[in-house]
Amino acid sequence: MSRRKPKGRDVSGWLCIDKAVGQTSTACVASVKRLFDAQKVGHAGTLDPLASGVLPIALGEATKTVPFVQDGAKQYRFTITWGADTDSDDADGTVIATSDIRPTREAIEAELPAFTGEIMQRPPAFSAIKIGGERAYDLAREGEKVELAERPVSIRRLAVLEMPDADHAVLEAECGKGTYVRSLARDLAHRLGTCGHVSALRRLAVGPFDDTNMIPLTALITAREEGPASGLDRLLMPIGMALTALPEVVIQRTDLPRVIRGQSVLLRGAGIPVEADPVHATYGGRTLAIGAIERGEFHPKRVFKSQ
Repeated sequence: MSRRKPKGRDVSGWLCIDKAVGQTSTACVASVKRLFDAQKVGHAGTLDPLASGVLPIALGEATKTVPFVQDGAKQYRFTITWGADTDSDDADGTVIATSDIRPTREAIEAELPAFTGEIMQRPPAFSAIKIGGERAYDLAREGEKVELAERPVSIRRLAVLEMPDADHAVLEAECGKGTYVRSLARDLAHRLGTCGHVSALRRLAVGPFDDTNMIPLTALITAREEGPASGLDRLLMPIGMALTALPEVVIQRTDLPRVIRGQSVLLRGAGIPVEADPVHATYGGRTLAIGAIERGEFHPKRVFKSQ
C-alpha cells in the first residue's frame, strides 16, 4: 500500500510573527500554514490571547530546531494593574480578591531583587501544564480547584520602566524557559501587600528572534493576495537561525555525502573541540545537521533535508 503524499508544499525556514492581541498562537500557526500552503508548521512558545509580540514559527525542516528556540532567553514588557487578583492572573480572568493598597515605585523596586536570579514560582491555574493527563486550564474552567507545585525558574533582569498612574506599573523582564509573567505579577503584588494582575503583555524576544525581524500576520495576508504561496518564501529566515547559540562545525566538501547520510566524520582543522554536545554542522553557510563531537568525530543526530 503506497503512502499518501503529504498535502502542501515542502518548504522550510523560520518566521518571526508579531502576534496580535486577541489572537491565539494556534490560530496564528494555522494561518501561516494556509498562507504558505506548507506541509508542516509549528511554533516555539505559546503566547496567551491577551499577549502580543514575538511568536517564532517554524516551517518544514525548521520544526526540528524548535526546542533550541524554546530553551532560549525571553524578554517581556508587561503592565501590572494593582488592586485586583484574578483567577487567571491576567485581565481575561474573574476578580477573586481586591485591595486598596497602591505601591510606590520605590516600594516596587525595593522588592525586585527577591524576584531575580534562580527563584521558585507557582504557575497560574490557567496554564497548559498537564495534571493527570489534562491541561490545568481545562480543569480550572470546569470549576476545579487547581494548585500547581512551585518550580524553579530563572529571571535574569527585572526593571520598572514607568508608572503611568497609581493603578499601573510597566515592567520589563528577561527570563528563562518556563517562567510565567502572570505569576511574577501576582507574587510581586502579594509581596507588596496588595493584589495585582497582568493587564498588558508584549513579548520582545525569544532566543535569536526579536522585534527587529518580526512581521505582522496582516503583511503576510497582503503579500499572499498579490501572488502565489511561493512568493512568501523570500520572507523566511534560514533553519540555522535557531541554532546560533550552538557551536558551529564546518564540514569539508569531501565529507558532505557522509554527513547527509547521517554518518560520522573525522573533523580536521585548528580549534575544533575533541568533545562537544550539541553542535550544528554547516557547509557553505547551510545547516546540515545537529549532532555531537566525540573523540574528534562529528556524529549527526538530526540531519536536515536539502534547503
